[in-house]
Amino acid sequence: MMQELIYCKKCVISNYRPSSVIEFKSKQNDTKPYIAFKNGICSACVFHEIKETIDWDERRNQLEVLCDKYRSKNNKYDCVVPGSGGKDSSFTSHYLKTELGMNPLTVTWAPHIYTENGWNNFQSWINKGGFDNYLIHPNGKVHRKLTRLAFEKLGHPFQPFIVGQRMIGPKFAALHDIPLVFYGENQAEYGNNIEDNYTPLMDKSFYSSDNIDENYLSGYSQKELNSDFNIDFKDLEIYKPLHTNEILNKEIQVHYLGFYYKWDPQEMYYYAVEHTGFRAKDSRTEGSYSKYAGIDDKIDWLHYYMTVIKFGIGRASYDASQEIRNNKITREEGVALVQKYDDEFPKEYFHEILNYLSINEEKFWDIVDSFRNPLFWKKNANNQWEKINTISNNL
Repeated sequence: MMQELIYCKKCVISNYRPSSVIEFKSKQNDTKPYIAFKNGICSACVFHEIKETIDWDERRNQLEVLCDKYRSKNNKYDCVVPGSGGKDSSFTSHYLKTELGMNPLTVTWAPHIYTENGWNNFQSWINKGGFDNYLIHPNGKVHRKLTRLAFEKLGHPFQPFIVGQRMIGPKFAALHDIPLVFYGENQAEYGNNIEDNYTPLMDKSFYSSDNIDENYLSGYSQKELNSDFNIDFKDLEIYKPLHTNEILNKEIQVHYLGFYYKWDPQEMYYYAVEHTGFRAKDSRTEGSYSKYAGIDDKIDWLHYYMTVIKFGIGRASYDASQEIRNNKITREEGVALVQKYDDEFPKEYFHEILNYLSINEEKFWDIVDSFRNPLFWKKNANNQWEKINTISNNL
């Protein structure tokens, strides 16, 4: 049974925005749990008000105590920072190195297909920012197959990438006996379980498991991927979580820098431009109005387009909601931007992605249409899909 559609009174997100699930344990579509609402206000906006009451000087003191405990005294790496050289990882790594005297090792789970902007920003992060880096490319043949399977079964082509991105930091920490891992902001800040914002630590179940052979990928078990799709077990090893005992024995801690620092995506962008040479796109990103977020992977657009198909909200909704909360735009401006850009079909890399997924255009639309949520889509008199229940007709 469908739940009643509600749009937040403060931003432009709806109660159909999915919260993150533990990707490697899920064999289902990523439709639950949804973002929480209270009195017509989404949990992300509720927490934004709470952020204004936090003593950020005290949080900075807590971060200094943590870094003082683990800062290397023999020039070895003392923390791992996963990232791509985008605004958030650029800020996180540079801030830890220059403001807190840490010696971060940066690690990158490669995009499916680098954009020119993404590759240039990655190089600038390393060269102008000044960081050692491991760039990890998973088996390309297997990763393409997993991406296609995730698209077909879950309507979530980014799922294998998200799994790898989440695992790579803790895995390198374990490999090099580095006690700390720092990600940027906690996604709970944007609508996941609000209680997660009250701890600096990532939930261990996001990157470790008591039974690492029971994880799911692209909606299938390892045994199914092996028997049904002829994917060798050894080629799935890189996607596996760490075993819980390894995390405990090596005393690895995965922290969110956003717990200690008042996170503002636009301010992270300005910082990255100044300190690591980050450059935004020359034109807006298709499906939104922004130029600086999620610009390193040519398949990124398909992930957000599928959120429009399944949940009725696209990239412009995500971008506008953040900027409304941070007082960069008004809600009225956000509604107008969502109405203008949210449902836009991105064409720039379309045929390149069809080639990457090894499917034709007809097959692509068959897959997309199979995930259309009837709350948001219906066929018109000309047998064409049209969007219904937009924010503009729910004001």
